[in-house]
Amino acid sequence: MGSGQWHVEKRCFSSESPQSMDLENGPETGSLSIVVLGASGDLAKKKTFPALFHLYRQGFLPADEVSIFGYARTIISNDELRERLRGYLVRDKDASSEELEVVAKFLHLIKYVSGPYDSEDGFHLLDKEILEHESLKTSAKGLSRRLFYLALPPSVYPSVCKMIKTCCMNKSDGGWTRVVVEKPFGKDLESAEQLSTQIGALFEEPQIYRIDHYLGKELVQNMLVLRFANRLFLPLWNRDNIANVQIVFREDFGTEGRGGYFDQYGIIRDIIQNHLLQVFCLIAMEKPVSLKPEHIRDEKVKVLQSVVPIKDEEVVLGQYDGYRNDPTVPNNSNTPTFASVILRIDNERWEGVPFIIKAGKALNSRKAEIRVQFKDVPGDIFKCQKQGRNEFVIRLQPEEAMYMKLTVKQPGLEMSTVQSELDLSYRQRYQGVKIPEAYERLILDTIRGDQQHFVRRDELKVDCRRIITFFINYCNRVCYEITSLINLN
Repeated sequence: MGSGQWHVEKRCFSSESPQSMDLENGPETGSLSIVVLGASGDLAKKKTFPALFHLYRQGFLPADEVSIFGYARTIISNDELRERLRGYLVRDKDASSEELEVVAKFLHLIKYVSGPYDSEDGFHLLDKEILEHESLKTSAKGLSRRLFYLALPPSVYPSVCKMIKTCCMNKSDGGWTRVVVEKPFGKDLESAEQLSTQIGALFEEPQIYRIDHYLGKELVQNMLVLRFANRLFLPLWNRDNIANVQIVFREDFGTEGRGGYFDQYGIIRDIIQNHLLQVFCLIAMEKPVSLKPEHIRDEKVKVLQSVVPIKDEEVVLGQYDGYRNDPTVPNNSNTPTFASVILRIDNERWEGVPFIIKAGKALNSRKAEIRVQFKDVPGDIFKCQKQGRNEFVIRLQPEEAMYMKLTVKQPGLEMSTVQSELDLSYRQRYQGVKIPEAYERLILDTIRGDQQHFVRRDELKVDCRRIITFFINYCNRVCYEITSLINLN
């Protein structure tokens, strides 16, 4: 938003969309305490707090109801945390006085508590601060609501969740406590199940929000609308018309100092299982009974259960030259930075259609897109194969867009054909409309109690068991064969 145009609106937490009204959640009032654990870390500074700021600026976090608490081991004051965050909220050196005032008011909502992640002392102090806020901002008819966002590595989830359960649960009747955890959720099926069991022993499934920011992207959220609100696609979206589906993620940079984290998970866990499988589910799932979160997630689980075992010959793994030069990466690392896999679905709609999923770092371009390629026209009287097939392309990033590749007559006197595009660029078509960042959308969903765009436990278990376990075994087998070959020579 341009200089001098910032203002804070007043909104309630309900939504006017039919989708949200289906949740049977009316508007809520009373105190809302948002706790960001890992408040001094990069994820919190770059994503979580800016998302909260944008929600505040749009009126979704009213100052008379909301307080934000940062919690971490780093010993700093309230003002020190606020100063660390300021540069991530307003980057324009020429920001207007009005903009700076909005930032200052938001930062004033933030308090900081320092403490360890596995000791009750710090969390009792945090609970004391929250109770003080609740006593000031909870009306007689209002609720006491507590949202804990774990901007932390999964290794500390169990201890932090235990401390929240022991010390910081909502204490009022009718209120709620919700916990947001970041993916990747474990390194394999065993660790994912262990984490799920530990957290599931402390919280009910409706209290747990496993966040995957890809599910908050504008065009990912558009998938169900495109598929089920447009008659055009209903008869085409099947094996009779579609030749293949490609889901592609490319980055033009390497690990850049994040090698230690990345090497634990690799491109398979970090990108394919973490993001692209969610996109795959939305493309391939059957029409849900309704837009209620459970109905949508039921269909996602069904399509994951229909994925046939992956064949070795349909997998390609690679590591970019120079990956091991990153000082945070082990010298003998065989972690893949590129992976391509073909998934096949054993059901009536998709039998025989390959879903080609590709992801890689340090490639020659940056983009994430879905390409639905249609079959050739039978009995083609124009001999159009040289122009290529019809394709429906959804570009998720950068610069969100959708376009359809069609064969049309080349302008002129001759009857010749050429491939052209029907193009919908979001930035051009919706000029002046703010497209929300994924994190602000998903945090708002959490406050509203809408779990549609979050991952359910059984969904996580299925994609780990059927897909990630194969990749881990495949990688281990390939690494063993390479090592044996080196030793022989």
